[in-house]
Amino acid sequence: MNIIIKKALILGLAAVIQGLAMTVFLFPHFIPSGGAASISVLLNYLFEIQFALTLFILNASFLLAAVKWLGKESALWTMFCVTVTSATINTLTPYILAPISNVFLDLVLGSVIFGVGLGILFKMGASSGGMDILALILAKITGLLPGRILFVVNGTLLLSTGFIVDVNIIIYAVICQFIGTRILDFVYKLPVLPSLSFERKGFNR
Repeated sequence: MNIIIKKALILGLAAVIQGLAMTVFLFPHFIPSGGAASISVLLNYLFEIQFALTLFILNASFLLAAVKWLGKESALWTMFCVTVTSATINTLTPYILAPISNVFLDLVLGSVIFGVGLGILFKMGASSGGMDILALILAKITGLLPGRILFVVNGTLLLSTGFIVDVNIIIYAVICQFIGTRILDFVYKLPVLPSLSFERKGFNR
């Protein structure tokens, strides 16, 4: 199978997994999965702006940084993943009228599934946009695991959403970040996935 098609299929599946985790398990409880998602949750809570629209606009904006620091190939794949994730969220949202289960079960399931999807994206040199791009850039520069960087960045941004929407959201969001980024780093270090990413010289640790 052509390497481009193979990578597109794997990244597309990972982006769908990520969108499913957010829409089915996290968003019904207004739990943001990251920096861009926290802004999406906040705008939806205050102005009822669609999650998918906010995420797409924010994520697309970060692509300029991706082009400069990660290269055009990575930026294009990130745009592809952003589009697939946004489409997944937009498609599923009308059917998710209430949380699937209690907040704690949904939080754990959503965080694990989200981390798996994001881990695959990072492993292959792409991301779902937003703060993920910043984490990839800093990981490339410092050699640190991207999950650890993402936890610090998103943990800081999530505080504002929690204070406005619900103080409990802060706790849920930090737990989501803790579980999700640990799963991300676990998947990222697995040797199972094919090395199909571009411009990763000196990036894997």
